[in-house]
Amino acid sequence: MLAIAAAVVFGFALLLDFLNTDLGFHDLFNFNTLLMLGLFLLALYFAGVGSGPRSGTGGGSGRRFYGRRPGRG
Repeated sequence: MLAIAAAVVFGFALLLDFLNTDLGFHDLFNFNTLLMLGLFLLALYFAGVGSGPRSGTGGGSGRRFYGRRPGRG
């Protein structure tokens, strides 16, 4: 979820940069602030904070083998 939020922030920053506007807020919506916010969200995502992909929890973890298992001869 944080990676999606970072993508939205980066897309918004890119759109503001292409349109060369700051929406009337010179210090709030500038390119550097949105870039830092997007990088912060990506750093949180890579650190494991938020609802990202999880492994080893619940009954859906591990490999599923249907029929013969590979490597068993």
